[in-house]
Amino acid sequence: MFIQTLVAILATLGFGIIFNIRGKNLFFSALIGGVSWFTYLLCIKHNTSLMFSYFAPSVVLTLCSEILARFLKTPVTSILISGLIPLVPGSGIYYTMFYMLEKDMEKAVFKGVETIFAAGALSFGIVVVSSLVRILKTGQKNRHSRNIS
Repeated sequence: MFIQTLVAILATLGFGIIFNIRGKNLFFSALIGGVSWFTYLLCIKHNTSLMFSYFAPSVVLTLCSEILARFLKTPVTSILISGLIPLVPGSGIYYTMFYMLEKDMEKAVFKGVETIFAAGALSFGIVVVSSLVRILKTGQKNRHSRNIS
């Protein structure tokens, strides 16, 4: 698990460089990518469902990205997108196409649907946390504006 997490950090670091992230933002986005992958590995190790194994790390990733973005005074997306790279179900897309080329449609459909659900779980985790953060932020602004008036 340690080696896979280290490789995830390095992969996120590489994509952070491609996305033109600089300085400490690059370091933290790479670290967040490693944390999200480690969360994924923990879920897999504890035999959770595939959907939860993608949902949980996306929640952790988004929470960490929201917190770090405020701390580093940088857009959330710069940390979130590069940290998401290790979780993208690229092998599922590859094997879907592979099975299609092999004319094994049963496996292709199974793998394709599994990949779509995994991507949906990632998206859902990001949407849930981002929405909750926005609701909390709006509530704080409203509370603050009532106290001033």
